[in-house]
Amino acid sequence: MTSINISIKKEAYDFLKNFKTSDKSFSDIILSFKKEQDNIMRFFGILKELDWLDKERNMKILRGSFSKRLK
Repeated sequence: MTSINISIKKEAYDFLKNFKTSDKSFSDIILSFKKEQDNIMRFFGILKELDWLDKERNMKILRGSFSKRLK
């Protein structure tokens, strides 16, 4: 495995150090952020097929019925 030295600000080092455990390297920590981003990106566009006007109408009905029950 190749090693490359990089310079980071102390603030960035302290941030990474908070996630570091004895069984994880700094490289493992940095790569875990990449994995989290990939997991989030799988949700991009998932709601594009929804009928938002229909959702808004249903929400107004729900809010109205809830308000009636509170009176």
